[in-house]
Amino acid sequence: MYPHQTERLDGVLEAFGVDALVATSPADVAYLTGFWSLSHAVFDAEILAVYSKAGTALVIPTIDAPAFAAGDAAADHVACHGRFHVNLAERADEPARRAARLATEPADTAADGLARVLDALGLGQARVGLDDAGLLRPAAGAIAARFAGRRVTPAVGAVARARAVKSPYEIDCLAQALRIAEESIHAVLGELKPGTTEREAVALYEHAVTAQRATPYATTITFGENAALPAAYPSERALRSGELVRFDLGCVFKGYRGDVARMAVVGEPGEREQRAYDAVEAGVQAALDAIRPGVEGGAVFEAAVTAVRAAGLPEFRRHHVGHGIGLEPAEAPWLRPGGDTLEAGMVLRVETPYYELGGFGVNVKETVLVTRGGATVVNRSHRGLVLLD
Repeated sequence: MYPHQTERLDGVLEAFGVDALVATSPADVAYLTGFWSLSHAVFDAEILAVYSKAGTALVIPTIDAPAFAAGDAAADHVACHGRFHVNLAERADEPARRAARLATEPADTAADGLARVLDALGLGQARVGLDDAGLLRPAAGAIAARFAGRRVTPAVGAVARARAVKSPYEIDCLAQALRIAEESIHAVLGELKPGTTEREAVALYEHAVTAQRATPYATTITFGENAALPAAYPSERALRSGELVRFDLGCVFKGYRGDVARMAVVGEPGEREQRAYDAVEAGVQAALDAIRPGVEGGAVFEAAVTAVRAAGLPEFRRHHVGHGIGLEPAEAPWLRPGGDTLEAGMVLRVETPYYELGGFGVNVKETVLVTRGGATVVNRSHRGLVLLD
């Protein structure tokens, strides 16, 4: 764990008045230990991570023990829960033997595993802050029952608060993810022409991403009236002359997210489409101009929405104009009414999309680092409407 993380987490311990934090969401667990659970992604199996000044701990389903032991994740104490049977080869290496040891005596439940690692950390009677937002209700209830009478207090959002300000390593990973996504859009633009289908465009993008050892996610490349569909799977819809193309997509690099939206048009855009694009871009720029430490998310929201309306879309409405990005595609802080106060070191994804159902959709996303002087754009690609022959 980097000193930046320790400093942020110690601050959260103090803010919540606890000796330890228990995280339950995949991103929070990864922040504390570096471990991502595939069994949680598939089965909603319970994963827990503990942070305290005494050390860290991890509670995982027994099925995850081999992946944990073979990977780069780290925790001072690890407990498994639930039965899962494995065999050990005669010439097994040390990671395999460690996994076998972890699987030998698992706790019955995640709650029992949590009690086990807290005792191992010397925190049996400590004040514990529990963020149970990542648990299904039965699992959260089981932990509450197991720790009844002990000093366990709600701490929803505690680790997310620490994660909101990024370390230099995290900023570098986010920049690399964004670079890969933008370069992969460029690869699609080089092949895009009338007759290309949305599915074909998506395949080109995802191939380009994987070639750079990243993982694509939420790939949206839509044409014409489909560009007005905010979230849509690719179709066999073919690109036609005169149509807008909306790229709204991302990728994951070392666990961190790059997310970008760009627009292109085959030929020349219509007057209505150009006005909408200009208005959306004006909103993004107004948000960027408003971002600086000490500003509330609501102020950035008002600046962006006001600019879009003034630039040609008086009917424009939004519920937010962006949020933090990191181990999750959307995380604190949020640029919306009542949004949190911005701090230097936060990384934000800014957008003011406009969707006209049955017509067209326009979106531009910029990623920015909040600095002492304002906002530094992390994107390298051109923000303007790309004209395709």
